[in-house]
Parts: sequence; C-alpha cells; structure tokens
Amino acid sequence: QVQLAESGGGLVQPGGSLRLSCEASGFSLDDYVLAWFRQAPGEERKMASCISSGPGTPYYPNSVKGRFTISKDNAKSSIYLEINPLRSEDTGVYFCAADRWATCAEATCGDFGFWGQGTEVSVSS
Repeated sequence: QVQLAESGGGLVQPGGSLRLSCEASGFSLDDYVLAWFRQAPGEERKMASCISSGPGTPYYPNSVKGRFTISKDNAKSSIYLEINPLRSEDTGVYFCAADRWATCAEATCGDFGFWGQGTEVSVSS
C-alpha cells in the first residue's frame, strides 16, 4: 500500500529557506516518478518539482528554476524539496505525489495516483 506523508511546512520569512520532507512507504522510490505540487490559496494545484524514476533526473517548471531543489534518499525512503530563497508567492499547501507512469515534463495532477495529505507553507514578514 503506497503511502506518502509530508512534513516541514510552517511560517517563514521571505528570503529564507525551507526543506520539506515526504516519507514514503509501500514502494521503492526508484520504481516511481515522484513530484511535489503546490496549491496556492484559491488556485489549482500545480507541479512544483518532479524527479524521474530510476536514478532520478529532476525537472522544474520555469517558474521555480534556480530556487527549488528536489531530491530523494532511498535509504530513508524519503523525498525532499528545498526552497531557497522563499518568496511570498511560494505560500500554499505542498503535496507529495507518486506514480509509476507519469512523465515529469508533461504531468499534471491527474497523472499521479498517490498523494500525501499536504503540508502548509506560509511566506510572510
């Protein structure tokens, strides 16, 4: 049974940094495409970062390139998202997602079959 559980959200100041964690269980990380999605208040859920299956090639939408870093640790069965520096527009709920068949560059919410419950990030001074 695939399960994902995010943690690490909170209230942070603009310009700061944050690392979100997603603890995975029930599957091998290398067998799945893994992603972070962000849902800002009043907006649809959008991909924030993605990493392919196998050794893992990261993919970033243009809007977050240079500030977001996705990584995974097979030994800890965890996926991470580092954001640095934080901006006010990074505010939202961040969800961890997994799927065997998604393609990072083309994927949307509907392409991922497994989701965590989300962790909230608020960027404000």
